[in-house]
Amino acid sequence: MTAVSAAADELALTFAVAGDDCIGILHGVTAAARCGVVVIVGGPQYRVGSHRQFVLLARALAAGGVPVLRFDYRGLGDSSGTARDFTDVDNDVRGAIDTLCTRAGTERVVLWGLCDAASAALMYAHGDPRVAGLALLNPWVHSPATDARVRLQGYYRERLRSPEFWRKLARFQFDWRDSLASIRAHVSALRSPAAQAPEHFIARMRKGWDAFDGPVLLILSGEDFTAAEFRLLCATAPEWRSLLTAKPVDVVTIDAANHTFARADWRQAVASATLDWLRGSFSDQSAQQPIGLRQSARGKWESENT
Repeated sequence: MTAVSAAADELALTFAVAGDDCIGILHGVTAAARCGVVVIVGGPQYRVGSHRQFVLLARALAAGGVPVLRFDYRGLGDSSGTARDFTDVDNDVRGAIDTLCTRAGTERVVLWGLCDAASAALMYAHGDPRVAGLALLNPWVHSPATDARVRLQGYYRERLRSPEFWRKLARFQFDWRDSLASIRAHVSALRSPAAQAPEHFIARMRKGWDAFDGPVLLILSGEDFTAAEFRLLCATAPEWRSLLTAKPVDVVTIDAANHTFARADWRQAVASATLDWLRGSFSDQSAQQPIGLRQSARGKWESENT
């Protein structure tokens, strides 16, 4: 493991994974904390994040006394090697955890991930005892069945509630043939063999969560198709709903936010929710700057999604 450059309380470094070099940025180099955060990057993406979200998040957490490592998978961003998707990054995540624990002196780690990075975190966490918690944003559970259900239950329902739709209908400006064809296509997708087949990575996510006993922070965007698919899966699949009601889960919904939290106030809300949750869940984590000054608000899945 070789340090590349250092500035203030941030350190650029490399670490080896199966003969390739992964590039990472460690924030909070001088923080004396028992628990740190590894930011897993969803793809195709790299360690800066959309709208610089991962940079800003890492700096906010480091300012609160939490060391953070954000990094590029092999084959993405500045890391060497062959590109891979989120179902094949266990070794990359393990290397990042090794690096954070070694360089920052942490004993425990929280995995933080958006979209398919949240999915990767769920599949990985139960196999590494150093993982103490998970922060999951808009987890990716896409399948033909959930896609069709969300469109039928969401988009078309909202259209029927729209005054503009009824005005167009009254003026004979509505192409009912195209809409009917679209509805038929989605219904057909629900009935197709592909829609009924088990989704391998979704099953891995569920089994991973079932085997993981640490606290989970779930942050969902209010205006995001991926978040809507996740809500629908949890509402219609008993095995998923039981996880959300039986496991220690804090739910935060940012009502108007899109998938990547494109606005500054949405990104700030994510950073604040993450830091509050860390303070509430890991109150003993820092000897120099105790985290636990205030408890995070405990969201209840039952009240938000029934």
